[in-house]
Amino acid sequence: MTRYPVKDKVAFAGTGATAFSRDSGERSQLSLCAEACTRAIEDAGLTAADIDGIAGAVPIAYKVQSALGIPETTWWTSPPQEGSFVQVILEAMNAVYSGACNTVIAYHTFYRLPWASRAAAKDPFRRMLSITGGVSPAPEDVWGSVGYTAWASRYLYEYGASREDFGLVAVNSRSNAGRNPNAVMRSPIGMDDYLAARMIRWPLSLLDMDVPIDGAVAFVITTAERARDLPGRPVLIHAATAGVIDRNEEDQTPGLRNHGQRVTVETLRARSDLWLDDMDVYYPYDGFSFITLSWLEAIGLCGPGEAGAFIRDNWDDKTNSLVINGRVPVNTHGGSLSEGGTQGAGHIREAVLQLRGEAGERQVPGAGTAILTPGGFFFNAHGLVLRAE
Repeated sequence: MTRYPVKDKVAFAGTGATAFSRDSGERSQLSLCAEACTRAIEDAGLTAADIDGIAGAVPIAYKVQSALGIPETTWWTSPPQEGSFVQVILEAMNAVYSGACNTVIAYHTFYRLPWASRAAAKDPFRRMLSITGGVSPAPEDVWGSVGYTAWASRYLYEYGASREDFGLVAVNSRSNAGRNPNAVMRSPIGMDDYLAARMIRWPLSLLDMDVPIDGAVAFVITTAERARDLPGRPVLIHAATAGVIDRNEEDQTPGLRNHGQRVTVETLRARSDLWLDDMDVYYPYDGFSFITLSWLEAIGLCGPGEAGAFIRDNWDDKTNSLVINGRVPVNTHGGSLSEGGTQGAGHIREAVLQLRGEAGERQVPGAGTAILTPGGFFFNAHGLVLRAE
C-alpha cells in the first residue's frame, strides 16, 4: 500500500486569470499577477485577509503579498521557474495539509522574454529579463528546446514515425482552441498547414512549439473541508506527483522509455484510486508536440511508438480533434500550442473549470475526473488527478 495521506484532503476553491495576449503592452509581470490573484480570491468568495500562504515563481511571493494587500502570511515559496506549474501546486498542497498555512494563493505569470519575441527584445523593460540569468547556450548544445528537437528526431528514427504524427497534436490543439475565447491562436489549421509551417529546427516547426504570451493564472488552494463552505464547487487534488530520474539532463537521458514521465506515471498510478477508465478529460503537456506523443505512450494509452496510430484511431472527424474512445477529449482549451505557453498553468485552470462545470461552449457534459500530465521528461515531469466534489 502506497502511503499518501493527503489524498482528497486539499482542494482548489477558486481560480482567476487575465486575458492572454501576444502583447500586453506596457503591463508588468506584477500587474498581470495581481489581476489574476484578485480574480481568484474573489471567485473563492474570500478577501485578501483570508489568505495566509503564497506560492509562485515570478514575481517573488513577498512582492505579490504587498501588491495584494495581504495583511499576514505564515508560509510562502517562490521556487525557480524551471519545471511545470504543478511544482508550485505540490508545494501549496503540502503546506496546507501540514498546517503551515490554511489558504494559499498560487499564481503563475507568463511573460514574453527577449529570446522568444522580436517585440519583447525591443522593449527596454523586458530586455533585461532572462530565465537563465545569462547568455543563452549555443545552438549546438543539447539544452532546452534544442533537447526536444534532438529527442523528437530520435523518436522518428527509433519508431519509424512521421512528422504527421506531431502534426495531429497541433491540429487537435488548434481545433479545441477555436472554442476558447481566451486562446491566442484560434484560426483552424489542417495537416497541409502544419506541413507548410516554417521549420525552426528539424523535425520541429513553428506549429510544434508553444506560443509565447503575456498573462497570468491564479488559484486559491485550501483544505477540502473549508472549500466545501465556500461558494464554488470544490475540485479535490486526488493525487499529485513529480517525477525525475538521476540522468535527467537533455544529453544524458537514457532513452525514450526511461525518464521522468515513467516515474510520474508509476507514482501517480500507485497513489490514485482513479485511472484511465475513470477520466472524463485528459491534459497531456504540449509545450512541444512531441511531448504529447510521449505522454500518451507513457501513461499507457498505447505502446511505445504507437501514439500516432492511437490518435488516428481515436480521431473525431466532426470536431477535427482527438477524443479517446469517442468520450474523452484531450486539451479542451487548446493547450500550450494554441491557447498559449503557460507551463501547464492553463491546463490546470481548464481542468478546474471543466470539473466545476464552468467551461462554457467547450464544457464536457458530466466531467467529474481529470488526469493531467504537465511538463516534459527531463527534469520537469509532473502528474495530477483531480476530481469534482
